[in-house]
Amino acid sequence: MAQQSRNLDLSWAKPLSVDLILKVLNVTFLHPFVAWMMPLCMRAQAMRWEHPAIQIAIGYASLLTALFFLGVLNRQIAYSKPREVDLSEEVIVITGGASGLGLLIAEVYGMRGATVAVLDVKDLESGEARGVSMYKCDVGDKEQVARVAVEIERDLGTPTILINNAAIVNGKKLLDLSIDDIDSTFRVNLLSHFYTVKTFLPGMIRAGCGTIVTISSVLGQIGAAQLSDYSASKAAITAMHKSLAAELRDMPEIKTVLVTPGQLSTPLFNGVQTPSSFFSPILEPVDVAREVIAAIDAGSSATLAMPLYARWIDWMNVVPAGVEVILRRVSGVDRAMRGFVGRKGEE
Repeated sequence: MAQQSRNLDLSWAKPLSVDLILKVLNVTFLHPFVAWMMPLCMRAQAMRWEHPAIQIAIGYASLLTALFFLGVLNRQIAYSKPREVDLSEEVIVITGGASGLGLLIAEVYGMRGATVAVLDVKDLESGEARGVSMYKCDVGDKEQVARVAVEIERDLGTPTILINNAAIVNGKKLLDLSIDDIDSTFRVNLLSHFYTVKTFLPGMIRAGCGTIVTISSVLGQIGAAQLSDYSASKAAITAMHKSLAAELRDMPEIKTVLVTPGQLSTPLFNGVQTPSSFFSPILEPVDVAREVIAAIDAGSSATLAMPLYARWIDWMNVVPAGVEVILRRVSGVDRAMRGFVGRKGEE
């Protein structure tokens, strides 16, 4: 009872996370414009330009400005010139879009006037959505993908944006996984990406524009107990996406967006317990959808990792083995699935 009372008392702190703090800092003390206001305010108070406080403030503002422009240069070198995105002309294909993150993205684009095709084995969770056409399809079956592609081309036109979002989770230890479980995971989580890209990329090349979005996972970089098949499939699609991006580098009109989020609050991961809501907050699908949509609308390639720890998770693979073991124990990544309930099906 006392524990329950403490949890209720701290419920106000649930939205507080390191990501929220960083977001506030990025629009205040870490923003170049705000930083330049500091020496100007000091000067307005008749402080001399040679004063050490003004010199430090100018140096700080100059550093932030330099980092800002280096970031712009980095994106220009990495992703080249963005393409123009006209939603009235775009045909968007979303796999696993009947619920969760995929459905959110589909509904937003449908309301904004884009033509959206959802590929899923289930009906839309919302019943129907404006501007969204539903195509029953097991994306892990190459013949069904080929059949639906013909229907989409006939009904809606040539797809120019492909969002590979479909995924399933078994949540079992490796020895408890059946061969059918493993086959199903890799068909839906990995092979479907090959099928859809092979099917829709040629049309994008002919149209002279396109965007391919791969929804991967931070687990593809570190793995986790009871997620051997899921983690392996996500690691594979991350590697596949990077290889595809390299192959498309000579086709700047085709953009690629890799998304590696942490845990989402979708039914796919029901029962999973995050060890720290401050350092590793559970992501709301709407927040991830916002980032994905912004990247697509910008017409540029991108790599999106969220929350904050997902941007630095690769360091887990280069620290000494003993340190990695300690970090895994502290983070609780290998205990998180013990309460897993989840559900079968597309995300």
